[in-house]
Amino acid sequence: MKNLTFSITFLITITGCFAQKNTDKPKLDAYKALTEAAAQYTYLSTTVAPGQYPKTWHDDKQKAENSDSGWWCSGFYPGTLLYLAEAEGVPALKQEALAFLEDLKKEQYNTTTHDLGFMMYCSFGNAERLNPKKEYEDVLMQSAKSLITRYNPVAKCIKSWDSAPWNHASADEMPVIIDNMMNLELLFWASKHSGDPVYRDIAINHANTTMKNHFRADYSSYHEVVYNIHTGKVTKQITNQGAADNSSWARGQAWGLYGYVVMYRETKDVKYLEQAKHIAQYILHYPTMPKDLIPYWDYQAPGVPNALRDSSAAAITASALVELGGYVDTKLTDEYWSAAETILTTLTSPEYFAKKGTNGGFLLKHGVGNMPNKTEIDTPLSYGDYYLVEALMRYEKILL
Repeated sequence: MKNLTFSITFLITITGCFAQKNTDKPKLDAYKALTEAAAQYTYLSTTVAPGQYPKTWHDDKQKAENSDSGWWCSGFYPGTLLYLAEAEGVPALKQEALAFLEDLKKEQYNTTTHDLGFMMYCSFGNAERLNPKKEYEDVLMQSAKSLITRYNPVAKCIKSWDSAPWNHASADEMPVIIDNMMNLELLFWASKHSGDPVYRDIAINHANTTMKNHFRADYSSYHEVVYNIHTGKVTKQITNQGAADNSSWARGQAWGLYGYVVMYRETKDVKYLEQAKHIAQYILHYPTMPKDLIPYWDYQAPGVPNALRDSSAAAITASALVELGGYVDTKLTDEYWSAAETILTTLTSPEYFAKKGTNGGFLLKHGVGNMPNKTEIDTPLSYGDYYLVEALMRYEKILL
């Protein structure tokens, strides 16, 4: 789901490659953007209290929408606070994050969702990275134990949603969405921490199954694949949030890219690196991709070039590309870093990056949550903010 740490080898390699690239000052001022982000989140923190997790803002109604800890996005707000506290040295943001973690920790026992990576690793994972201690480690281990209760050893993947008419899965079926690739990083952490290979093995099986059944020949992705729970056979390849079953939903493409970058980092298996490179090729060279590399909400969205863009998909992609650039040859490194810089330059421009006190306290404008279900359309999204801050920190740390 996200790179909490880079290996020493990666740091040396990526920094060395950049030194050979050029010495011109980049167009992007990541430091300034992070400073402004910290100020905006300081404002946002005055509008909520623990148990009220910022979800989105409805500008037409001038009204915030928050969630409780059980919503899949609950980890992004404390995770973003921890990132910004780290980047900008703002103790108040750290204290705000810790207050939310105290409320969030009960979700470690939640076995009804596959999103525990988002919820617990983006939050407690960052907390443990910055200040390792048993309390955080115990929460993360229990979260991993809860997550693997959803693993089906026949299908060799983790069930995303419970079967329901709305996701087109019967009682004998299990839906798996591409988003689930982002929750595997928690399992790798659990194996390294505990020494138990079962978590790692499940993550690898899930990634292999997804690689086989979610991706088409051009490396575009289905959003949802439904499996028979008894035989493991694929029964449907459909969408819930994309434009059509056979289209490529932009955030799904970003989840896939990010997920396979993580898989390569954690296993060093070249097949995952190749998968990530192929997905990046699809994203960066899609015929209707705008020059600023902020994708339409679906690559085959009706109404292109007048369709809505999705800033959240762009932020996720940028963060993945910065890391991916450290694992490839110099030519691709230049391409991926240049693409990430283009994305981040656009996302931190006034068109997308909100002024302090506006946009409900969120950073990014123009996200698209679920177009078919008409929710969170052209709005800020907490995960868009999270991956924007992560991408800026990666860029600042490695490229400047």
